[in-house]
Amino acid sequence: MPLQRDPRALYPHDRVLARTILPFIPDSVTPNMVTGLRFALTPIVLALLVAGRWAWGVPLFVFAALTDALDGSLARVRRQITDWGSFYDPVADKLLIGSVILLIVARYVGMRFALSILGVDVLIALGGYWGKRHGRHMRANVFGKAKMFAQALGVSLLLVSVWAGNAMLFAWSVAILVIALMLAVISLFTYGL
Repeated sequence: MPLQRDPRALYPHDRVLARTILPFIPDSVTPNMVTGLRFALTPIVLALLVAGRWAWGVPLFVFAALTDALDGSLARVRRQITDWGSFYDPVADKLLIGSVILLIVARYVGMRFALSILGVDVLIALGGYWGKRHGRHMRANVFGKAKMFAQALGVSLLLVSVWAGNAMLFAWSVAILVIALMLAVISLFTYGL
């Protein structure tokens, strides 16, 4: 199985979303609009979490994180892949996930762990930027996609565990974030370097 894929090729979740959710999204809504929505939601999510408004902040974070799958699927299914979206979709992801990692993971799990997660993500981004500057055509790979999913899931579970005071969910969230960190390191060596 190749590590880097054709950006137009559909993932299994694209086919599921194409049959379930995408038909309800008007044609006038573009993938770039969904990415823009994620940019707009990030400061609202952060403000709610800082204020301890868990009942609003946690569901809004989960919704914002789900827009990552939604904008990519919209782009691939509707054949609306753009250079803007290819660049800004991962920026929006890193802004949302990274800021919540700094805010929540650093506070409830540990600053070193949060900085490790973010540090590897920064190295991946710098490696991708370096590759593009040197003529390599950079595409997301399966490890990067899995890392992003694991980060979003781990952070979501951590938020729910803090909100609900559930120690078991807390342990699961940390385990998933450790897996996300391992996937990030693999992604660094298969994509970013």
